[in-house]
Amino acid sequence: MAIDQIKEEKEDNYSNDDLYNINSWGADPSFRELITMYKENELIKPELQRKYVWDKIEASRFIESLLLGLPVPSIFLAKTEDNKKLIIDGYQRIMTVYDFIEGVWSKDNTVFTLSNSDKINERWRNKAFVNLSDSDQRKIKSTTIHAIIFEQKAPQDNDTSLYQIFERINTSGRTLNPQEIRNCVYHGKFNALLIELNKNTQWRTLFAMPGKEDERMLDLEFILRYFALNNDEILSSSSKSISLKKTLNEYMGRKDNQRDDVLSEKERDFKTVIDFIYTYLGEEAFFNLQANTETIRKRFYPTVYDSLMIGTSLALKKGFSTTKTLIDKRLVLLKDTQYKEYITQGTMRIDHIKGRVKKVLNVLYDMDL
Repeated sequence: MAIDQIKEEKEDNYSNDDLYNINSWGADPSFRELITMYKENELIKPELQRKYVWDKIEASRFIESLLLGLPVPSIFLAKTEDNKKLIIDGYQRIMTVYDFIEGVWSKDNTVFTLSNSDKINERWRNKAFVNLSDSDQRKIKSTTIHAIIFEQKAPQDNDTSLYQIFERINTSGRTLNPQEIRNCVYHGKFNALLIELNKNTQWRTLFAMPGKEDERMLDLEFILRYFALNNDEILSSSSKSISLKKTLNEYMGRKDNQRDDVLSEKERDFKTVIDFIYTYLGEEAFFNLQANTETIRKRFYPTVYDSLMIGTSLALKKGFSTTKTLIDKRLVLLKDTQYKEYITQGTMRIDHIKGRVKKVLNVLYDMDL
C-alpha cells in the first residue's frame, strides 16, 4: 500500500509535559512461573501482537543461552487495574520458551526442535524439549529472568505514560512505529474494536489493501486518527495546533473509550461513514491529485482521508442523503486552492483541520460547519 507521507506528521516528536506518578520494581520470576501465568491468563499479550519474528536459529540460541546459564535481557511488564501483567517488552523471549516446552513452534506450528546449525552446541542440536535430559528440562523451567514491573498511579484519567516508557525501553529487533507501540500498551476493548473495524471489506478497498491488513498497523492508526480528530474537543479547540502523536496517544488511553455504549456508537458511525463514501465517492475517495495536474495520484492521502471522513460524518448527522454519485464534486474539492493548502501545509494546525473539514461540507454537501 502506498501512502503519501506528510513531512510534519512524520517528524512529530512531542515532549509530554504531563507529570506521572509511576511505581516500578524488580522481580525474578522463573520461566515455570511465567508459563503458568500465561496459561492462566494472568500474563497477557496485546490483542494484536506482532508476528513472531525470530527465526529458528535465533530461537534456538536463546534456549541454548538458558541451558548454558548465560544472562539474558530483562523483560518489562505493566501491572493492570485487575492485577494482571501486560507484556510490554519480552514477548519473543517468553513465547520462545513457552513454545519449546509445549513442543510446538508457533511460527509455523511444527514440532519445535533446536536448530541443527553449527551455531548450536552439538549436544542439543535437533532436539525437542522432551528429548533433553531431566536435568536440562529442569534448568530451563527453573531459570529466572529479571522483570521490571511498573504501574501508573497518577494521573487517573489516562495511562499515556505506558507509551512514553515503551518508546524508551523497547529492545525488539525492529523499531516499532507509534501504532505498534499503542497496540502493545493500550490493552482493552477500544483497541479490540479498531482491530475488528480494520477488517471491514469496504474500508480495506478504500485503503487500497483489500487482500490483507498492513503488517505495520498503519491502517489501524488511520481508523484511530478519524475517531481522535472527529470530536468537539478538536474542532472547537482554541489551541493553535496539536501534536498528532500525542493526540492519538491520549485518545487511545481515554477511559470512556472502554464503555460498551461508546464503542457501539463508534462502530455504527465508522461503518455508516465508510459505506457512504464507498458508495457515493468511489474506491479512489482517499486519493489526491498529482501535483499541478488533474490526474488522480493512486496513493492514500492522510488529510484527504480525515477531512472526508469527518465532513461526511457531520453531514450524515445533519441529515444529508443522496442517491447520486459525488465523484465529480470530489474532483472540484481536490482542485480547490484553499483546500489544497489545508491538506498540505500546517496539517495539524486547528484552523487547517477545521478548514479542510468545512471545505468538504461546503463543496460536497452544501452545508456549513
